[in-house]
Amino acid sequence: MKRTIAIVAGGDTSEYEVSLRSAQGIYSFIDKEKYTLYIVGMHGLDWHVRLDDGRTLPVDRNDFSFQLDGQKVKFDFAYITIHGTPGEDGRLQGYFDMLRIPYSCCGVLAAALTYDKFACNQYLHAYGVRIAESLLLRQGQTITDDEVVEKIGLPCFIKPSLGGSSFGVTKVKTREQIQPAIAKAFDEAQEVVVEAFMDGTELTCGCYKTRDKSVVFPITEVVSHNEYFDYKAKYNGESDEITPARISDELADRVKKLTSAIYDILGAQGIIRVDYIVTEGDKINLLEVNTTPGMTATSFIPQQVRAAGLDIKDVMTDIIENKF
Repeated sequence: MKRTIAIVAGGDTSEYEVSLRSAQGIYSFIDKEKYTLYIVGMHGLDWHVRLDDGRTLPVDRNDFSFQLDGQKVKFDFAYITIHGTPGEDGRLQGYFDMLRIPYSCCGVLAAALTYDKFACNQYLHAYGVRIAESLLLRQGQTITDDEVVEKIGLPCFIKPSLGGSSFGVTKVKTREQIQPAIAKAFDEAQEVVVEAFMDGTELTCGCYKTRDKSVVFPITEVVSHNEYFDYKAKYNGESDEITPARISDELADRVKKLTSAIYDILGAQGIIRVDYIVTEGDKINLLEVNTTPGMTATSFIPQQVRAAGLDIKDVMTDIIENKF
């Protein structure tokens, strides 16, 4: 009997369309001889299955099933590829835990922690991981331009503490940009991070572990054609993504070991991707941890899988079968 897999995409943030593209990528990667696949789209309380013939069928949220030609279809496994709430912040993980449906990524606590960039970085800093100087603003809190300059300095990044794909992010160079950047970030989330700029080489490294193996992928070097690795650089080809990165073997080994250690500290599951800035003296600084990384054909993880000489289909099978 083939297992029935839900590829869960969509969500309630600006990353909705990005998530749908990742779902198409994952659909193409998973072995269809072993699994029956359906893409489940979510937006608010609108949950539906998208069929190949263009039909959409409602999902029963009581047991995460749907009716197909008079027959109830229940899912054996959920591959979560929502970037943002409710799939990246622990909410969907808790729902699936209660229904006893296994899923692809980490559990409630690790998901909630990594989704909050400020909280995650401060948590990992307690384990000795280097991070940028930063401060947090919650909805209703304010900060003066002088305080930003004094505590963080310019240039700096002002961004939502929740979310991704560089929505709501501003590289701030002048005092006049500070308050508009804070307002822009608050449009995306209720918490905003003001973070010191770090000048260096941007790297990203993927990793997954199962009961019997630990795999850390080759590292990608990211060279944005823009001010930073923004939405256009990520999705419109305005960057160079070089895998493996043009760094020394010694530095690559340190980045891989740190990525593996972060995976274990967080209690991660499935595939994660960790982003870094390497500053002068080969100092490795954490940017953020992604527990539901992008999975389009051109995303970092598929690139790194290819560079490792692995078959993405086998990696997907590893992730699924590890939960049974």
